[in-house]
Amino acid sequence: MIQNERTVRKEQVLHIARQMMTAARTAPKGKGMDIIEIGLVTDKDIERLSEEMYAVYDEKGLKFFLRDAENVRQADAVVIIGTRQQTHGLNCAHCGYPACGEKPEEVPCAINSVDVGIAIGSACATAADFRADTRVMFSAGLAAQRLGYLGEARCVMAIPVSAGSKNPFFDRKP
Repeated sequence: MIQNERTVRKEQVLHIARQMMTAARTAPKGKGMDIIEIGLVTDKDIERLSEEMYAVYDEKGLKFFLRDAENVRQADAVVIIGTRQQTHGLNCAHCGYPACGEKPEEVPCAINSVDVGIAIGSACATAADFRADTRVMFSAGLAAQRLGYLGEARCVMAIPVSAGSKNPFFDRKP
């Protein structure tokens, strides 16, 4: 049997994206609390994600949402990573409030946000190990959050994944 790389590429990208999800899950967590939510967006849900990015552009007028929406459409998979909102009881004041009990509910715990960043780094390092193309996108993460792709998770970031001859997420026009 002879397999052409072009015929198995999407299957390979999905495998890599799942490996990225595992790397994000096993990444170190602040205070050892696992409050990270991780998902994989594929097929028609990628199109829905892109359309939501257009809706954000219509509401806010931020042009990079248009560019990123087109980039997302070129992905075979999009890994999304966010956090449940939960304080850690450290009263560390990293969020800007002296104690966890004084922090308004809509203000995220800084430790949760750091955990998302560490998970993203682990996921992207895994993609790099496989030589897959990625880019971390706040814009697509916000759209995924608005669509409820990770339930009630907040601080959602998205990582589109591709494996073509040219990284579609690199040379981007403003």
